[in-house]
Amino acid sequence: MSLLIIGIVIFIGTHLLAMLLRGPRDRLLARLGEGPYKGLFSLVSVIGLGLMIYGFYTTRGMLEPDDYLYTPAPWTRHAAMGLVLLAFIFIGASHGKGYLKLWLKQPMSIGFGLWALAHLLANGERPDVYLFGSILVLAVLDIILSTARGLVPQHEPQVKSDIRAVIIGVILYLVFLFVIHPYVFKVPVLT
Repeated sequence: MSLLIIGIVIFIGTHLLAMLLRGPRDRLLARLGEGPYKGLFSLVSVIGLGLMIYGFYTTRGMLEPDDYLYTPAPWTRHAAMGLVLLAFIFIGASHGKGYLKLWLKQPMSIGFGLWALAHLLANGERPDVYLFGSILVLAVLDIILSTARGLVPQHEPQVKSDIRAVIIGVILYLVFLFVIHPYVFKVPVLT
């Protein structure tokens, strides 16, 4: 589980530092330039994300009895599936200029927050709580800080962006449900 924790510290830590320490972040951005800064940030994020995913994967089948923190109620599985569908639609809405984006203000972070919350509802193992709990905290902090800083979308909404977000969200949901989860992650959702 140590790789999972190291990955969380790198990934979440990098994002938290960038969100909370705007002055040092802006100075580093000015010194390096936008391209190199984004490249360095992305590299560190990918390393952290890779360690999180690999660390999480290595915990499968290796859990001790005290790693089961809670037993989810049967209804949480269905609630999680609905939340994940909404999450994919909201993440899709973050890339367009639709009504959803204006209404949600922070659709990407809300989408990731819903995705993490869904997984916390449906899974009670320690690695799940560490992984999805940290992502939920990061998403909530980003929503709060971005909204407080006035980083909200301002555009003329287009219905076609909302339609595209729903279609892309549903397609991604189905791909994850029927392909990624059962065959890549080896965690079938529909059993």
